[in-house]
Amino acid sequence: MTRKKKTPQFVLCIRNEGCDDLQLRKAYQVLPDASATEEGYVRVIDESGEDYLYPAVYFLAVALPAAVAEQFAVPA
Repeated sequence: MTRKKKTPQFVLCIRNEGCDDLQLRKAYQVLPDASATEEGYVRVIDESGEDYLYPAVYFLAVALPAAVAEQFAVPA
């Protein structure tokens, strides 16, 4: 059985108070984290190249075509 590869998800940074590793108006890749989402946070790969939790209100979800999202995704 073949599993369908999940399309990477992205958010656009709209706030960055106190977060040196986030740039306004830049898209960031989201990593799934259900417990973070329940607490009002989102896990993104920031400017440091690492994944960290940030307040979800700092971002807006953006829908990219699958082919574009694959090109922007950080290799696993």
